[in-house]
Amino acid sequence: MDVSPPRYRRYSTVRPGLEPTSGDELPAYTRRNTLAQPVARHEPTEHVYLLTEKNRTFVTLKLYSSAKSAKSLPTFFEKENINGTLEINADKGDSIQSITAIVTGRIITGSAAADSFKFLSQSLPIWSKSADVPRVPSPTDAASKTKLLGRCEWPLSIPLPRTVTIPNESGSMQTYSLPETFLERRTTASIQYDFTIQISRGMLRTNSQIKTAFGYVPSTRPGQASLLRQLAYQQCTPLVGPHSDRDGWKSLRPVSARALMYRTAKVEVQCSLFLAKPLSYTRGTTLPCYLTLQGADDNTLDLFATPSAVDLKLQRRIRFYGAATELSNGPWNETVEDVGHATWWPAAGTRIRSGVRHLEGEIKLAKDLRPTTAIGCFSISYHVVLRPFDIPHSSSDNRSLLSEPVEIATMHAHGPRPQAYSPPAYASPSRSDDFYVPSQAGLLVGYS
Repeated sequence: MDVSPPRYRRYSTVRPGLEPTSGDELPAYTRRNTLAQPVARHEPTEHVYLLTEKNRTFVTLKLYSSAKSAKSLPTFFEKENINGTLEINADKGDSIQSITAIVTGRIITGSAAADSFKFLSQSLPIWSKSADVPRVPSPTDAASKTKLLGRCEWPLSIPLPRTVTIPNESGSMQTYSLPETFLERRTTASIQYDFTIQISRGMLRTNSQIKTAFGYVPSTRPGQASLLRQLAYQQCTPLVGPHSDRDGWKSLRPVSARALMYRTAKVEVQCSLFLAKPLSYTRGTTLPCYLTLQGADDNTLDLFATPSAVDLKLQRRIRFYGAATELSNGPWNETVEDVGHATWWPAAGTRIRSGVRHLEGEIKLAKDLRPTTAIGCFSISYHVVLRPFDIPHSSSDNRSLLSEPVEIATMHAHGPRPQAYSPPAYASPSRSDDFYVPSQAGLLVGYS
């Protein structure tokens, strides 16, 4: 089963075209005629789960989500409710005392019980034999009585909170946004959400439950790009460089790149790296970058300015405690990997002159990148890292030259959509095989 968020689609109505900004911020651009091109509504995907007892279907749970197919886990975006229906066929001897829907979210950092921390837990009473407990209204008469018998049905619509308040690293209470579902084959830690229907019976009777994991996708959005960059995206023209669009780029501190050529000649150039502002980028788009090289020797500059020589990476860091419940004492675990690399080409609109070279480039962001996340003992962060130049017949220190934190978001910024400028041949390989659903994350039915 696939839980990769980019494969999901909302089933709420979305107006196509570009979202306009105010007239004094950006020249007008054409909006699609939504009257001539009506929006196609996507029906929610139905997921059906059954619980069989005594050779009969006892419970039928249906959930309606934004997942691409019924074979995927149910998936819900921020601000969407968990919608569905619950049907129970009760016999005289079932002796049901109460029915409860439970939503949980956990940070799991190992296989031991102590390695699971519950950051979300909410319960909704659906039905109870006691008249003092609120019930979910039902279209079936059998569900309105003090004893369930026959076919009983309840509609479900459970809102998910946008934030939770839990202990932070120091043990103090802090409010966090709900994190995205996270399950990866090579990472011990995970973030998992579960939806459970708990059916409680009388004393000395066996309880029943039907349970499934589900995916959650938060809504995070970058700020708006500079007006000149928005105009370039709108008109599909090259981006304006940092020397003409100072509001659109962040200038990182200049660094010196040194190398030893043929084991004898020491060479050095000055590097000025620029990243597109704001330093937050939507997954599935690009991260624009710009590089200026300066030096006394043009031949050396040409070597450093060769596009294949510049090694700029997007690096992901996952950090978590070994024991999720011991926030103040547990040892930190950290995994770091490269999840993107920059493609470079000579900057448009610049003349080659002695002592300086300009390159522009971009890092293509995979659609399945997990967004920047921080909650309790778990975090996912990203850095753009400039490494030593890869020049033939040379050697250099392996230490990185620069590192700048950036954020990965799930939604597009307001305004024109970012454009990709590098050739398609440079597209990053898919990482879809890195994501999986462990066997215990699917449907679970059983007794307690």
